[in-house]
This record gives sequence, C-alpha cells and structure tokens, in this order.
Amino acid sequence: MNEVQKNSPSAGRWLKLLLKIIVTAACLWYVSGKIDFAKAGTALKNANWFYLFLALIAFIISKLVAAIRLNIYFRNINIHLPASQNIKLYWLGMFYNLFLPGSIGGDAYKVILLTKKYKVPYKKTTAAVLLDRISGLSGLVLILAVYGSFVLKDDLYSALIITGAILSVVALYLILKFWLKDFTQSFFPALLMGVLVQASQVVCVYLIMAALNIPPDANEYIFIFLVSSIVAILPLTIGGLGAREIVFLEGSKYFGLLQETSVVISLLFYLIT
Repeated sequence: MNEVQKNSPSAGRWLKLLLKIIVTAACLWYVSGKIDFAKAGTALKNANWFYLFLALIAFIISKLVAAIRLNIYFRNINIHLPASQNIKLYWLGMFYNLFLPGSIGGDAYKVILLTKKYKVPYKKTTAAVLLDRISGLSGLVLILAVYGSFVLKDDLYSALIITGAILSVVALYLILKFWLKDFTQSFFPALLMGVLVQASQVVCVYLIMAALNIPPDANEYIFIFLVSSIVAILPLTIGGLGAREIVFLEGSKYFGLLQETSVVISLLFYLIT
C-alpha cells in the first residue's frame, strides 16, 4: 500500500507531462494547418543571422536582470547568494521549468535547495520565488498597456488593459504591505527590474523583426508578443511552445498581418530562449 502511495505522485507528474506534450503537439498541429510553409521557410532562409545573434544577447541580458531581481527578494529573508551562484541557480531553474515533469519545476527546486542550505522556512523562500514571478508579470502588463494604447483601435480595450496594469501594481504593493512585510522594501526595485526584464525581451523581438526585414514601427507584433508571453505563463504546454504560436497566429489575423511571419517570429523567440 505504501509503495503504491509513493509511486502515485510520480505517476501523476509524468501524466501531467504527457498531457503537456499532447497539448503542445495539438497546438502546433493547429498552427501548421493555418500557415504556408513555403512562405515561412523563405522568411527563415532570408533571416539576417547577425540580428538574430543580437536578439540572443538581448534575451541573455533580460535573464541576467531577472536573476538580480530574484536575488533582491532573497536578501530580504537573509539569503545572501553571490552573484555568480545566483545566476547559475536561476539558469538551472529555467532548465528544470522546461523539462521536469508536472508541477515539480525550477521554482520548486530553488525553494527546496535554498531552504535546506540556509535553514529558512519554506513559506519565506516560496514567497520570494512567487513574488519574483508576480513582479515580472507586473512589469509585463505595464509594457503591454503602453503598446496597447498605440495599436488597439478600440478605446475600451485600451482602457481595460491600462486599468488592469495599474491594479496589478497596486495589488502587488498591498500584498507586500499587509501580508509579506519582509519584502515591502523591495517593491520599487523589483518592479523596476521587472520592467527592465520585459523591455530587454521587447528589444529581443525588435531584433528578430529586423532579422526578418520587418519595419520597427510594426508595433502590432510587439503587442502580440506581450500577450503571448502572458499566455505562455500558463502551465498548459512545454515552455509555452504551441500556445505562444496560436496567439501570434490569431493576433496576426486581428491586425491583418502576415500569419507566416508572425509564427516565424514566435518560433525564433522560442529557439532563442
């Protein structure tokens, strides 16, 4: 009986991984049926590799800033990681988030490792990791609101996005002030870092656009990318693959953009990450 109980959690995690693989495959199958592979292949073939290399650098910078942001929260609970160790831990967490089955990912790995090493309560390390995620999401929504005000024709949609962005920041501050007081002092630095992380990834997408000879004023692509980044957070597919492509596909329809180009941007960003 005990053996069955021990194996059940493991079986459940592998089942979740299998479901993610199925959903990812289904999303990619759907996208593949909607685009012209010849056009997509031509876009990839003619891509400027120098700009793609710069896009990779921009993405790496975004993750270095993200690691610094997480370390800000760690210091609030007396976890003082040297910069090099913090970056290694962050990148290892990214790898685990992609490949570990089920809900046991990089975040859980960081919580378990740091709790054991620094003898800090699980609740505090978990809060630090979750707040890092929320700060990143707040930065993402703020930039999304800016681009939404430029590209959305419907003023109601723009107003809703801007209101949502403001409320997300206010909610984060209130959570820190009333429930997680250990982290209150890190609100503004972490939020700024969150904006910088997303700004670096926006630069990454602009460079991908440049590699595909897309004019930089085509801000609709950036807006679609930001929306897809929110969707990719949901644990439905492997690393957001498939889900992000569907957002690019449907977003390109909404804005009247080339679907093949949109999907290629999404795939190139995924490969860079």
